[in-house]
Amino acid sequence: MYDMTIRLQLNSEKCLYEQIYEHIRHEIWEGRLLAGERLPSTRSLAEYLQVARSTVDYAYDQLQSEGYIEAKPYRGYFVCPIEELLQLESQSRDKSAPEHTGGCETQEAPAPRYDFSPHGIDMSGFPFSVWKRITKNILTAGNSELFSRGEPQGDGDLRLTISRYLHSSRGVNCSPEQIIVGAGNDYLLMLLEKILGRHVGIAMENPTYMRTWRIFNSFAYQVLTVPMDESGMAVNELEKTQARVAYVMPSHQFPMGTVMPIGRRTELLKWADGAEDRYLIEDDYDSEFRYRGKPIPSLQASDEHGKVIYIGTFSKAIAPAIRVSYMVLPRTLLEVYRRDCYFYSCTVSRIDQRVLNEFIRDGYFERHLNKMRKLYRAKHDLLLQELAPFEKSFAISGEHAGLHLLLTARGDCTESELIERAAGLGVKVYGMSQHCVEAVEGHATVLLGFGAMEESAIREGVGKLKEAWL
Repeated sequence: MYDMTIRLQLNSEKCLYEQIYEHIRHEIWEGRLLAGERLPSTRSLAEYLQVARSTVDYAYDQLQSEGYIEAKPYRGYFVCPIEELLQLESQSRDKSAPEHTGGCETQEAPAPRYDFSPHGIDMSGFPFSVWKRITKNILTAGNSELFSRGEPQGDGDLRLTISRYLHSSRGVNCSPEQIIVGAGNDYLLMLLEKILGRHVGIAMENPTYMRTWRIFNSFAYQVLTVPMDESGMAVNELEKTQARVAYVMPSHQFPMGTVMPIGRRTELLKWADGAEDRYLIEDDYDSEFRYRGKPIPSLQASDEHGKVIYIGTFSKAIAPAIRVSYMVLPRTLLEVYRRDCYFYSCTVSRIDQRVLNEFIRDGYFERHLNKMRKLYRAKHDLLLQELAPFEKSFAISGEHAGLHLLLTARGDCTESELIERAAGLGVKVYGMSQHCVEAVEGHATVLLGFGAMEESAIREGVGKLKEAWL
């Protein structure tokens, strides 16, 4: 526990020990001092506050007698759990609070019992013991080099491992020097603005991944939307824009779930070859999880003229907390990076890089992926099976890859009606409209994610949707 900063007022009517007592009591009530947290010793706090030790003793004695703190022999003073007191205070506030505010009553919606989030993943299969063992071995080795700054693009060993993994699994052709490692895609996209330059026209599909759209929109870019067809971004519409860069997700477009066919990929590469300063940003979203047909190589694998900027992440395949993403730059842009961005430090801890490197290099990542593919395939197939009775009223799509499906109503009901009916039975679904930059005409569509749900919850949740929608 650090020393505690308390503003003591010497001219106050309250004595010093009472001010110390009230400050600590208030900090506990406000949750700034947590249950089990160690308080400074009476000697330490007295020296820090420049008061007599007996003054602090009196304050601690009062707090201890009221049950806020407890003394543990030879260890010190610790904050006591006060959940019951907090609940009592909350209940008393609820009783004393007025029933109506400003002439209208507000009521917080209960948390959904079944949440079909398209962003959730299943953490039950994460190899905690393996990750812990690798981390322990690395720290036990006591390599002081790990605590130095490291290379701006990321450690060379990790970049070599990533390049080998990408080539074998996605057909990506690159050398370690073309890879930049960063803490999440957000950082890499911000770095990319420095490389591509400002006031660049960037085309994005509509609907699209809104987080990326918001990031691009916060730059000095001119963000342009291009409609989609059944194959992905419509290249004939892209040709009509002044875009220099097109952002696409060919392996599994979010949110539509479209897997871009080779013909459309070729059209995009031809568009990029049409001008010297044109590029494609390939976000290889959800490429690891495919349920129909053979894996499709990345767009970058077909790029012969250095036009594709490839971006990927380990957050979805391993765990969201593993904030390690990577970007593969064409060699022309690599020269720009080295000229203009060489001074940016890598944003990923060298320890985390070393752990991830050994996790991938020693085969644990591949085994983890195989395990998760089986797990997600079982959930995917179960969800499709449970949705069979919906086929007369809904069109089901996006089932070839990823961790969510789409249901499009065949009738005239609206998206908000579908969401509200589901919510009324404790089920949360996600509307397509929240992923649209501009409104898209068509029937109401909702997303059903299955990654984080247990199989029993999928069955029960779909049962509730059957009651709500059929």
